[in-house]
Amino acid sequence: MAEIKLAAEARTEFGKGAARRARRAGKIPAVLYGHGADPLHINLPGHETMLAVRHTNALIGLDVDGEGYLAVVKDVQRHPVRADIEHVDLLLVNKGEKIAVDITVHVVGESAPGSIHLVEEQTLSVEADATNIPEYVEVSIEGREAGDHIVAGDVELPEGVELLTDGSYTVVTITEPRGEESADEESAASASPESGSSPA
Repeated sequence: MAEIKLAAEARTEFGKGAARRARRAGKIPAVLYGHGADPLHINLPGHETMLAVRHTNALIGLDVDGEGYLAVVKDVQRHPVRADIEHVDLLLVNKGEKIAVDITVHVVGESAPGSIHLVEEQTLSVEADATNIPEYVEVSIEGREAGDHIVAGDVELPEGVELLTDGSYTVVTITEPRGEESADEESAASASPESGSSPA
């Protein structure tokens, strides 16, 4: 995905009180770390950050008081009730650097009639170029029959992306809906002459 530009400012106050004041001012406390450097504590613009973190592994171009950084979103802490963003962890990256990330599994297509699919792994761990991380990976179940399963090694990844998840892990299982067999048995029983009234 494209790089998202955010203007940030270095934090000079710390602690819960300072964080609350920042959030009241429409800012989100964050920390930028990586490459062995000391963590840099910053405040991000609230609305723009909220839009940015909707994208998994968003690539952020940061301007911190005039100094530029490139980072990816590694973690977002939210309020347990309101779901407001309370803090963001950012990992410092360089262009051309490969990093390990988790990408979301998106199931596409329709399995065979009378079957359903179960997603066993919601994400896959991969290694990818920090500036070219796929937001998600598609797993097609088109025409798959009950009893089929798709393992991590079967998933087609974009060029330059390497699978880190064990290739034998099941990602999607195709199965029959639960209760279908018992429903069929009930139908058969109700259709049986023994289940009905004797003719007059």
